[in-house]
Amino acid sequence: MNQRFYLDVSCRQIPCYGERVCGDVYLAHNFVAEDRNIIVLSDGLGHGVKANMLGILTTTMALNFTHEHKETNRIAETILRTLPVDSEKQISFATFSIVDIETDGQVNIIEYENPQCLVVRGTQVFYPEWACLLLDLDRKVGKELKTCTFQAQLGDRIVLFTDGVMQAGMGNPLNPMGWGLEQAHKFVVDLITQQPDINSSDLAFKVVSEANKKDGFVAKDDTSCVVIYFREPRRLLLCTGPPSSQAKDAEMAQKVREFPGKKIICGGITGTIIARELNLSIDENAIVTDPELPPMNRMEGVDLLTEGILTLNKVHRILENYNSNYTFSQGPADQIVELLLESDDIYFLVGTAINTAHQEASLPVELEIRRTVVRRIMRTLEEKFLKKVSVEFL
Repeated sequence: MNQRFYLDVSCRQIPCYGERVCGDVYLAHNFVAEDRNIIVLSDGLGHGVKANMLGILTTTMALNFTHEHKETNRIAETILRTLPVDSEKQISFATFSIVDIETDGQVNIIEYENPQCLVVRGTQVFYPEWACLLLDLDRKVGKELKTCTFQAQLGDRIVLFTDGVMQAGMGNPLNPMGWGLEQAHKFVVDLITQQPDINSSDLAFKVVSEANKKDGFVAKDDTSCVVIYFREPRRLLLCTGPPSSQAKDAEMAQKVREFPGKKIICGGITGTIIARELNLSIDENAIVTDPELPPMNRMEGVDLLTEGILTLNKVHRILENYNSNYTFSQGPADQIVELLLESDDIYFLVGTAINTAHQEASLPVELEIRRTVVRRIMRTLEEKFLKKVSVEFL
């Protein structure tokens, strides 16, 4: 991604009341080699498992076809020809919005029957030039496709909705026609004006929460909001493992001290080395906040100081299974994941000395190799959470 900004992307969802599965489906992928991000939001017709399956099919096709640089109308026509059509209403079984962000910051948006997205530049609504395409389809489905292209700027936000947001409160005396697109957009702009630095997760959460409130906390439809925020990067250093030789201890400590951002140290020996080289003390903490892991300690100038390989392995498990409904505990791995997800530019400093404490045959092989665990975390952060990551082995 263009070095002027980083993407903060988040989706928050509330399923239709009585359903365990949301019929809206969100999919985002960072194509690292191309430095390109594609975000898709689809609303499957109806609710529950069937709608979810249709949404998954739609988002997967949309992501893959967009990545292949297929023409806009061809993407839409292929998706719509593949999806079934409601026999009575003669409409497609899913809608979709696609946001394709190139490495130079060019944004391409394709929308089919989803509420029109909102683009906010700073605290003002930005109106890109939309074009409408008529699709050449044999079947009687909705044929109008909306597209726009613009160059993103630092501070821009793109907000996507499904119709559960627009229709929230429909039939209520206060909102007989529902919340409506105009009022939903105003709600977003007012929030950004009040909190200019609000992150994507919080903004999306406030939108779906307000929609749910208008429905009397009994959501009448699947409700989703995706926020894409182009902002200054939040940097994080995660240092783990002693260096390959003691001669590099001072170099590692200097890198930690000079890093311009938040800092995490994973590993007792690593923490001891940094403390010794920087003439700092470690405040040992005996309070266990996660029964699976050793307790955290404290060191001046470091945001988190935890055990190493066991904690990192749990960090990877949490990231792999994470969704917007996950509730963080106060455990070391959970706190690390929180900081990782709050950050955009994550730098791993990995020592390559082997910790003999983890060479027991009873432990899984992946726990023996710190680099393997770190690489898995990095891959998940890049592909699932669209983070920019780098690593240095010392």
